[in-house]
Amino acid sequence: MLGWPGVAMTGSDTASNVLFGSLQKISAEQLGVNPVLAAAANSSGGVMGKMIDAQSIVVASTATRWYGHEGEILRYVFFHSLALAALMGGLIMLQAYVPLFTLMVVGGH
Repeated sequence: MLGWPGVAMTGSDTASNVLFGSLQKISAEQLGVNPVLAAAANSSGGVMGKMIDAQSIVVASTATRWYGHEGEILRYVFFHSLALAALMGGLIMLQAYVPLFTLMVVGGH
């Protein structure tokens, strides 16, 4: 879930990965979780955060000529973004702890 607010704040998946990537890797190693999965989860969560990034919302309102409605756009997509991030978190949990799903992870334990 760190990638989600990271991208929402920075506006960039790359910047979020730079900020939180090392933290995710170290945390994963200490928890006994695959660090590749943790890094992928951080990046995937970031994609869900891109929906609520201020820059993306302004671009969307400008592209659709719906000027001045940025708050409405944010209110509409916020819960979608949160729900998709939660679903992604559920998939990551399965891939981290359920044997059948751990086979989907490259470089798995």
